[in-house]
Amino acid sequence: MIGVTSTIRDWLAGLGLDPRASEAWALGLGVLAMFVLAFLANVVAKRVLVRGMTAMAGRTATHWDDRLASRRVFHRLSHLAPAIVIYHFGPAVLAGHDAWTAALRQGCLIYMLIAAVAVVDGLLSAAGDIGQTTTLSREVPVKSFIQVVKLVLYIVTAIAALSLVLDKSPFLLLSGLGAMTAVLLLVFRDAILGFVAGIQLSANQMVAVGDWIEMPRYGADGDVIEVALTTVKVQNFDKTITTIPTYALISESFKNWRGMKESGGRRIKRAISLDLRSIHFCDDAQIARLSRIQLLRPYLEARQREIDEWNAARQADPATPVNGRRLTNVGTFRAYVIAYLRQHPQVHQDMTFLVRQLEPGPTGLPLEVYVFSRDQRWAEYESIQADIFDHLLAAVPEFGLRVYQSPSGADIGEAVGALTAASRPAPDA
Repeated sequence: MIGVTSTIRDWLAGLGLDPRASEAWALGLGVLAMFVLAFLANVVAKRVLVRGMTAMAGRTATHWDDRLASRRVFHRLSHLAPAIVIYHFGPAVLAGHDAWTAALRQGCLIYMLIAAVAVVDGLLSAAGDIGQTTTLSREVPVKSFIQVVKLVLYIVTAIAALSLVLDKSPFLLLSGLGAMTAVLLLVFRDAILGFVAGIQLSANQMVAVGDWIEMPRYGADGDVIEVALTTVKVQNFDKTITTIPTYALISESFKNWRGMKESGGRRIKRAISLDLRSIHFCDDAQIARLSRIQLLRPYLEARQREIDEWNAARQADPATPVNGRRLTNVGTFRAYVIAYLRQHPQVHQDMTFLVRQLEPGPTGLPLEVYVFSRDQRWAEYESIQADIFDHLLAAVPEFGLRVYQSPSGADIGEAVGALTAASRPAPDA
């Protein structure tokens, strides 16, 4: 390039052009040649190298190179080609113009620094994409750590670019950051809190992508789809997206259903309220009728034998039911519920299994079923639960029991109608 510039200058001077004009024309033509060469380098880098590497990545069986291509890493790398050409030939073309040379080289260095940061940014994004496809992403918030690295990278780049502009050592600028600590803490408060929270979430395995969490304060009830530096995104079951500050998962309480998924069962906890007025001792006729229920027959035979032996040993008078021990319809129904659930194929037999009475109240006697279903999927779980209680509610009258239900308008209307009919005088014969 030096030879070309001097040759142009000598050729113009030989044409009788003024030395100053020949110098200016030589400089202009040299600069034009340098930018044309940079343009050609850019075209070769983009149309030959980038296209070739992208096509090669598409033909390979591996996926990491596809991630690099999708994040435009090769394209960003091609931006270095014209900057390198200008940086290399600039001093030769602008020989004798030290101020212009320094400004040009400084501009090229800043441009190459930004291009290099863009390449590293693409590499980090590609690494994050690859990390999201591994099982590690369920335990470690990969995206939040990638964002932290990017944040540090941008800060270092800004300091380096500022040092180039001011022509000062970057270490001198770093030493002055101590006075700006308070400002930086204020500006990057959410990022710092999010980073610390992300480390705690990862270390304590509190939440990961794919977990079902509930956080009523933020209206979140669904699956975690993203754990980022400052936010956690939850896709609710109505397909809306709720964004929660990452540090809120540390400072506030939330429910994570991961334990339920890992346990192999899902809890069924529901009660049937029985009308207290329908509870009574079972007589022989009722016991004979209930003995025809196959699931109850072993229980009734064993229980009746035990009761008869107990009453005989204590000479209990059978004339009054409260003397000694007697079967009750509510106890027999509870035994039937246990037997029914024990043979149900969708009830987990190795997890907590309870059929218990709760404290009687204004709505009757609650008989609670506390078991776990084998299927954890929402629709199937609801179907299993409904199937169980469909059967139990239909079986209640077989035991002489009634399900408690608050009076409705129709009930009150029928009662009033009955009272009105009863109070009406009989017609004369």
